[in-house]
Amino acid sequence: MWKPITIDTDKSLYIAVADALEIDIQNNVLKPGEKLPTHRELADIIGINVSTATRAYKEAERRGLITGTTGRGTHVSTDYRTDGSLLKIGESTSALIDLGPVYPLYNNEPEVFELIQKLHQKNVLNQYMKYSDPQGIPEHREAASIWLNRNGVHASSENIIICAGAQHALTCCFISLFQSGDSIGVDSLTYSGLKALAKELNIKLVPIRFDKEGMDPEDLGSSAHREQLKGIYIMPSVHNPTTLQMTSTRKKVIAEVALRNNLIVIEDDTYAFLLESPSPSLYSIIPTHCVHIAGLSKAFFAGLRVSYIAASKHFANRITKAVLNTIWMAPTLNSAIITEVIHNGDAEKIILCKLKEANARFEIAKREMASFRFHGFPNTYFIWLELPEQWIPSKFEEYAKKAGIQVFGAEKFIIGSSIPPAAIRISLSGVASQKILADGLRTLAVLLQDDPIELSPVL
Repeated sequence: MWKPITIDTDKSLYIAVADALEIDIQNNVLKPGEKLPTHRELADIIGINVSTATRAYKEAERRGLITGTTGRGTHVSTDYRTDGSLLKIGESTSALIDLGPVYPLYNNEPEVFELIQKLHQKNVLNQYMKYSDPQGIPEHREAASIWLNRNGVHASSENIIICAGAQHALTCCFISLFQSGDSIGVDSLTYSGLKALAKELNIKLVPIRFDKEGMDPEDLGSSAHREQLKGIYIMPSVHNPTTLQMTSTRKKVIAEVALRNNLIVIEDDTYAFLLESPSPSLYSIIPTHCVHIAGLSKAFFAGLRVSYIAASKHFANRITKAVLNTIWMAPTLNSAIITEVIHNGDAEKIILCKLKEANARFEIAKREMASFRFHGFPNTYFIWLELPEQWIPSKFEEYAKKAGIQVFGAEKFIIGSSIPPAAIRISLSGVASQKILADGLRTLAVLLQDDPIELSPVL
């Protein structure tokens, strides 16, 4: 049982205890996932009162050092030593075969200049140089309704808000619908951008078990009561990082649990366009309790940073206010370009072209990684590969990077104190050509067969 060796008495006692905890985690005295003493046990060990021990643990949790779950105890965070950012500011990856970030197959997009010319011919460019409705221009929201309907989401333009990309949409949802200290249920592996956002806003992410059908409704129900959840976050169409798809049956059960526990459901369906026939969205099942986010950056023109939110009126008003308070409104010229793409049919042409390319890249992955087990489907932009038993995800990520290949280990996506699965996410869309992808995967296949014990001096 953990006991700090020294405590700096010149500091506030709860800060000193949190500092001692951080030092022992950094020095590997405490291992990822290791269980810590209860608040009362810690108070007895150090000789402090329980309230001070509680404050120390809260400070440690705020720093991301530990995670506490009611009924399960307090544990060292699994991902504390892992940089959860998928992109490091100021770091160049140009020397790497970058199979880490998921990009939208830029080479399969048309030149945007012709679209801007069409807007110029309509003599409407100047109107996009002015402040406008924070919810979005009505005609742009009508185009958004068409896009959402294509992906199985039936929402009228009055219930749509236009944002500056999916991350901005997610930010607006969190700052308008939740408060600092709230708890949100998420799959035990989830989108790393959500982890970063929750940390910034001091929102606690509670890991919920999931299986091949999606989030476990029984675990969600028990966690909703035990952890006093205010909402849940899910990626039902293509789960990031595992590529799993939530079944229609599971969606209905999750919807029932959400209604029973009065949970706000944040449905992030960024990758829905990859599916030929997406099942009904959770928003379509429980529109009064669900907010649907549709990012367009993975579909086309990522630099325009356009996304759509579908929400019932009582949510939409609050989210629109968050748009106003963050950037006033999403850039209307960018939204106009996307509207033109949707109305003139280019959107469908781009998607068909990208699906063809994604299929070809998936076939390359099947060929080059045939000796390993991975999860994915023909249209996917990434795969989830199970590592040979000798590898820890973070160690393999480090090893591959030294060999010139960027991939992301499971630690970047894990929530709480769970031990991450032995798996890595491999992007199929991040490199410019099929040849570079094949070369990178071929190199990975060789690296995966190495023995980390023999390589320990290098690692």
